[in-house]
Amino acid sequence: MMMDKKRILVTGGAGFIGSNLCDRLVREGHDVLCLDNFFTGNKNNIRHLIGNDHFELIRHDVINPYMAEVDEIYNLACPASPPAYQHDAIKTIKTSVMGAINMLGLARYCKARILQASTSEVYGDPNVHPQSESYWGNVNPIGIRSCYDEGKRCAETLFMDYHRQEGVRIKIIRIFNTYGPRMDPDDGRVVSNFIMQALRGEDITIYGTGEQTRSFQYIDDLIEAMIRVMGTADDFTGPVNLGNPGEFSMLELAQTVIRLTNSKSKIVFRPLPMDDPRQRRPDISMAKQILGGWEPKVDLNEGLLRTIEYFKSTYLK
Repeated sequence: MMMDKKRILVTGGAGFIGSNLCDRLVREGHDVLCLDNFFTGNKNNIRHLIGNDHFELIRHDVINPYMAEVDEIYNLACPASPPAYQHDAIKTIKTSVMGAINMLGLARYCKARILQASTSEVYGDPNVHPQSESYWGNVNPIGIRSCYDEGKRCAETLFMDYHRQEGVRIKIIRIFNTYGPRMDPDDGRVVSNFIMQALRGEDITIYGTGEQTRSFQYIDDLIEAMIRVMGTADDFTGPVNLGNPGEFSMLELAQTVIRLTNSKSKIVFRPLPMDDPRQRRPDISMAKQILGGWEPKVDLNEGLLRTIEYFKSTYLK
């Protein structure tokens, strides 16, 4: 039996990132409580863990208080793709804000460490490139993406205030574009969109000119970083950027996906949605320094090949 076995709560645990995190924590021998209301989470993502003595699935919405004795909390609950979070904008911001209040209250009660999964969206359409943690961002507070962007910014505020006022042991991470197995194929994110369109032989849709850039981090690299952040000393709160500093245009990504899938898909262009950022790339200097030399190991080609294989075997049988 491991000496540092913990009881760990993962909110949003049936989602893309959450389910991969639950896998890793169970594999390490921890007792994992997976909390999800299945608004965007998928039971298939964690079905293989049901029945495992170290895993417990709880259907619950973090908008409502939840009580359990836990040592650590990873607060991941929130729709993360634009179509999902814009589908019910009020619920999205309530999940970020009220969910943070409820989980911080639980952490205070249990004296647990709690990690907030924040996002690169707190930087908005950045005027600084690449983005470091000291940049305050350029966010539209009343746009169609604001329910997510401002919800996450408010959650960061709550985490810092609970830390300063109540002594809660917090960690804040800002996740940049992440992809890999268990992404929802229809959630509207660019990697899953391009892969599914290419595998089906459909036109690949690029919004705008395709010159806007993103950085793409493979899920395994993110999970490793998250666990390392949770293990840092109490005097480190973050926020800390977690992403891959490699930068690619949407056009480059589409061309790469077409090549790796041997697809005959054509690229078509559509108008750019409101408030869509022109560029996004993390400065990960702090993460490398704080997390014992962590940096992403999986390059885009390798990660895309793994993700393409997952989508083919899961959705195109």
